[in-house]
Amino acid sequence: MGLAKLYGAMIVTILFVTIVAALVFYGVMVLMGSPSITALAVFIAIFYLFQWLISPYIIDAIYKVRPLEPGEEEWLQKAIRDIAARSGINPPKPMIANIKIPNAFAYGNPLTGYRVAVTEGLLKLDGITRDEIIAVVGHEIGHIKHRDVAVMMLVGLLPAVILWLGEYLVRWGWLVGFSSRREEGALTPIAIVGFGALLVLIGFVLNLGILYLSRLREYFADAHSAYTVPNGARNLMRALARIMVASGYLKKRGLDPSKYGQLKALFISAPEQTIDPYTTYYYRGDIDRIVEIIKNEKPSLLKEIFSTHPHPAKRFRFLEQLMKTYR
Repeated sequence: MGLAKLYGAMIVTILFVTIVAALVFYGVMVLMGSPSITALAVFIAIFYLFQWLISPYIIDAIYKVRPLEPGEEEWLQKAIRDIAARSGINPPKPMIANIKIPNAFAYGNPLTGYRVAVTEGLLKLDGITRDEIIAVVGHEIGHIKHRDVAVMMLVGLLPAVILWLGEYLVRWGWLVGFSSRREEGALTPIAIVGFGALLVLIGFVLNLGILYLSRLREYFADAHSAYTVPNGARNLMRALARIMVASGYLKKRGLDPSKYGQLKALFISAPEQTIDPYTTYYYRGDIDRIVEIIKNEKPSLLKEIFSTHPHPAKRFRFLEQLMKTYR
């Protein structure tokens, strides 16, 4: 997928999710716009926005994140400043997460400021080079440049309200069905449950669209690394391959990376995307050979549609295309 097609797919997805969600929400308000339903919708929206505003503090707590001290990993702090300057944005705050899995993520909002965090597991990853880590940082700064956190929050707001309303109506209709008190002219319990179930289904479909948008924006962030970091596409592939191999070894040793998946949409690589260490045993010293193995895998459509990240094989093929343009 070229960058023009990628950008077009993102615009179409955003419009589809937003327009459908707006029409469904309007229909809910017309059919069931009682004060209680309206108040619930407003409460859900306010809670969703509040959660977004305090999310950096939640992320810091979950992943044990702290700021890098002056002079600490100075090469990394300089890389963040340099890439931010080439990206035309203010440099995000450099952070480190005290967790063993190798990964990185970008987060923040206008209230708290924006941050780029790398994990201790990434900095200590066997064989990884500084250039490869810098390519990872280029990807994360791409998310900030493209305002991905804000975009995903805004696009996901109405689908979240619809899903929550649907779940509420299912429970409400179930409870009303056991009650002898029902207002004259009100919908029957079966109708309420049915309408709620329909909203849950619509919310589920819209969230598949949001997952697709998340995968598209991962590609877009990969492209940002490719054109802001020297040899960024190649080094990013190498870094991702090392992360997946290392995650496979951790899983074999009993530390399942997926346990850190509470906010996996933030990560550069989904924690569950791992490589069985036995598959790569004979190629441990040749990361480019492992990149080729991953690139030639056959993606599973069923697994990918429920994922926040593209299948690694498709991602690597996209990065390979970028290598021909950005070196």
